[in-house]
Amino acid sequence: MEEIQRTAPSVEEAVEAALVEFGVSEQEVEVRIVQEPRAGFFGVGSQDAVVLVRLKRRREEIPEDELEEQGEAAAEFVEGVMSRMGITAGVETGIEDGTMYVEIVGTVPDDEDIGLLIGRRGLTLEALQELTRVAVGRRLGARCRVIVDAEGYRKRQRSRLVARAGEVAKRVVRSGREEELEPMNAYERKVVHDAVAKVGGVESSSRGEDPERRVVIRPKAS
Repeated sequence: MEEIQRTAPSVEEAVEAALVEFGVSEQEVEVRIVQEPRAGFFGVGSQDAVVLVRLKRRREEIPEDELEEQGEAAAEFVEGVMSRMGITAGVETGIEDGTMYVEIVGTVPDDEDIGLLIGRRGLTLEALQELTRVAVGRRLGARCRVIVDAEGYRKRQRSRLVARAGEVAKRVVRSGREEELEPMNAYERKVVHDAVAKVGGVESSSRGEDPERRVVIRPKAS
């Protein structure tokens, strides 16, 4: 099986489900969005996201000029959103480890506007990420691979999640018993799945419904 189609309330959740089934990280697949999600009106006319995920035959990096184009489009969109919110902050773009980051930078130390953009448990930043993904995808006709961050919040979050996933995965290998992590959003779960995929002898899946959906790490079936 080299490609699968998955449906979920959001693109990130649909991709997550496919990655778990393949047992690979997002860097090892190509993703095509078949259908964008739509909220509808009081639940009427809503539709889930549909994605087609295909395993790459070899590792392929996104060309830097394509990443830069996406970064410029994403930065422009984020600046527009902040302007409408009355938030004054800088926006910078940069590539790190093959990932394009659009970084929102406060104008003063401990800028309250940055905290507002991040939101509780990063939920507002996650919503901004999704809006940016849709806007850039529609403008450029390609899947947006940009990460929207605010004062390094996502980078710190990613480092913590990778360390936590590795620690739990190794413990599961030693104990032979599955462990369930705390509730996470789709982005956080995907980071954990990617990290677990690099540890031999274990596998991961998601359990439950948002906002209580969790990653479960268990010994890999022989």
